[in-house]
Amino acid sequence: MSRPTVRAVHQVSRPHGAPTADDFAFVEETAPALADGQALVENIYQSVDPYMREEMDEGGWELHAPLEGRTLGRVVESRSAALPTGTLVFHRKAWRTHSVVTAEEATPVPDFPGVPLSAHLGVLGGTGLSAWVGLTRIAELQPGETVFISAAAGGVGTAAGQFARLLGAGRIIGSTGSAAKAAHLTDRLGFDAAFDYHDGPIADHLREAAPDGLHVYLDNVGGDHLEAAIATLRDRGRIAWCGAVAQYNLQSPPAAPRNLYDVVGKSLRLEGFLVRDHLDARPELYDFLVPHLRSGAVIPDETVVQGFDHVVDAFLAMLRGANTGKMIVQLAE
Repeated sequence: MSRPTVRAVHQVSRPHGAPTADDFAFVEETAPALADGQALVENIYQSVDPYMREEMDEGGWELHAPLEGRTLGRVVESRSAALPTGTLVFHRKAWRTHSVVTAEEATPVPDFPGVPLSAHLGVLGGTGLSAWVGLTRIAELQPGETVFISAAAGGVGTAAGQFARLLGAGRIIGSTGSAAKAAHLTDRLGFDAAFDYHDGPIADHLREAAPDGLHVYLDNVGGDHLEAAIATLRDRGRIAWCGAVAQYNLQSPPAAPRNLYDVVGKSLRLEGFLVRDHLDARPELYDFLVPHLRSGAVIPDETVVQGFDHVVDAFLAMLRGANTGKMIVQLAE
């Protein structure tokens, strides 16, 4: 019996500045015969994420080799008792149509009736977990507080804004890259205020949106956003630093915020975090979020691109800010 053909994407060159499609190549190979303990997964959904841009640099992904990323798929062949055929699983062998995994590399996806499968890459996946950990464990957001979220129309940002509302935040402010996205945040996702960061100094927008100052900043951008947030935070404010999309394509690191010493003068707390260090928080997220997803109180905001042929396009578009919510590629039915 012939083995299925696997299509995959490899990185073939290191970008200098913004990556392009020429930095990737599509390859084909025949799926290997399975060894004991292995299963073959047909991938259904793949996540493309900002952190992947860092992986493209020296010290990250290997060239001319399979790439990693968050993926959902169905077991179509198995020699593992823990992964029977038909099981829906989460794993990190992305950027390919099929993946060979072991039970240690794949986790069965919880069945939550009424919740779409793709949510396990978005609000219920690492994206939502980043928002949850940033707000609850790092910033320790309290009811009635004012929170600012940068890159608010992205996957983490759209989740964080909705979570903050349910956690009792008094005022939720977001920055994003266009007036249309700002309207999406306020009209659809419950933000109290949102602005296009291209439209004037960020600190001015924050002073207008939060005249009494900020208590919490969830930082997905760094750079001028971090500087503006430091200027606007109240004494003993908290910063949960999740990402720095403003600098991923820069060829040399940016200067630190000019007002960084105000962290001392205002007794601020700034803490960076990696979601992989907080995977034990996932049951908390499930308990909190699943009822709200079923009721419609939380919208799994997603931009879904169809087809494996478009996975590189989706990644590059995400880096340009072409998505609202979580960017996901649907690879199969």
